[in-house]
Amino acid sequence: MDCYVCRSEERFDTLPPRERVDADQHWRVAHAFDSRLPGWLVLVPRRHVTSIAELTDAEAASLGTWQVRLSRALTAVTGCVKTYVMQYAEQAGFAHVHFHVVPRLADIPLDHRGPRAFAYLHAPPDERVPEYDMDAVAVEVRAHLTTESTP
Repeated sequence: MDCYVCRSEERFDTLPPRERVDADQHWRVAHAFDSRLPGWLVLVPRRHVTSIAELTDAEAASLGTWQVRLSRALTAVTGCVKTYVMQYAEQAGFAHVHFHVVPRLADIPLDHRGPRAFAYLHAPPDERVPEYDMDAVAVEVRAHLTTESTP
């Protein structure tokens, strides 16, 4: 199977902080590896799923909680004014369902807002958030998730 998410999941215990921001039995959170925007998170099911309709009731039940908690954490860590949550899973090698949870900072230009935020993704290697910065964001987000109490 040519699935980036599943290949990463196979080595879960050795993943760096940026690829294992947080996780439970159903979901794993990673920092997008090819973004030029710090804090671009990806929420992925821990088993191979290519359609939202394939989620189990347990996976579906925790999905909204994850999205809200990640949005709160990104607000605390990045100071964003809101987050975007998007799901497409159409790119070759990335058909595994995944949800983008993206900080929308106050100073994001109008031509990079809404679905145009994807202009920050697929950045050339020299324009990507450096791995050490992704790891630092991951550690901060995880710390926020750990200390946050859910309502």
